[in-house]
Amino acid sequence: MNKTEIRSFLISTILNDLEVDEKVHEINLNTPVVGSSSPIDSMGLVQLCLCLEDKAEELGFDFDWTAENAMSRSRGMFKSIDSLSDEFLSQYAEKR
Repeated sequence: MNKTEIRSFLISTILNDLEVDEKVHEINLNTPVVGSSSPIDSMGLVQLCLCLEDKAEELGFDFDWTAENAMSRSRGMFKSIDSLSDEFLSQYAEKR
C-alpha cells in the first residue's frame, strides 16, 4: 500500500460509502475529516474508521485511530484526508 492508494481509498470511501453534506462539491486531500467544516458527520467518521480498520486487517495490521490527540483539529490524524493517509501509512510501516 502506498500513499496514492490509501488517498484514493479514503476519497472513494467518503464519496461512495458515506453520506456526506450535499453542499460539498469536491473532496480533496485538504478536506477536513473532523470539525465544523468537515463534510463527514460523527456517524460517517465512525464508518470511515471502521473501513480503515478493515483495510488494515486486509494488510495484516491493526489500525489504531484512538490515539490521545486523534481528534485534535490542529495536529491530529483527522485534520485532513492527507494527514489521515499519512497516519495510516505510518502505522502500516511500523506494524508490518
